Amino acid sequence: MSPERSRSRLDTPRPRRRGFGVHVDSDLVGVYAEKLARFLGTGRYLAIQTVVVVVWIALNLVAVSIRWDPYPFILLNLAFSTQAAYAAPLILLAQNRQETRDRITIEEDRARGEQTKADTEFLARELAAVRLAVGDTVTRDYLRRELDDLLTEMRAALTEADGDEDRSRRS
Repeated sequence: MSPERSRSRLDTPRPRRRGFGVHVDSDLVGVYAEKLARFLGTGRYLAIQTVVVVVWIALNLVAVSIRWDPYPFILLNLAFSTQAAYAAPLILLAQNRQETRDRITIEEDRARGEQTKADTEFLARELAAVRLAVGDTVTRDYLRRELDDLLTEMRAALTEADGDEDRSRRS
């Protein structure tokens, strides 16, 4: 098939075009996004940010000669806006990855539960079959009782035979 013909077909995917020759591994980006999102949620980060903000404001209020961000602190607000603009998508990316892991874990747990249920039902059937088979077999107590009855009968027969023999001798 000619290249022009294959382009017009809807069932043939187009080759992927790479933008500017840069390949970014989305999994690697996700790993670093999760690390950063975890760090942004720590008390250590909040303490560091608080110290930076206090120093920023103090230097801009006290050190008149090096004021780089006067009172309304527009540059500081811009820094916070930029941080929020990057933090929110990173946190969402980390949540999406966690949701995917949770879904996979739930599916594995469900499959493990179904297998456990099937194994339990199989064992229950096997146990029922063993109980039925044991019900048809001779138990120790039954065999002992039968042997005792047979021994009693044999003793009675021997006693009777001895009595008949004694009577025949006397006569």
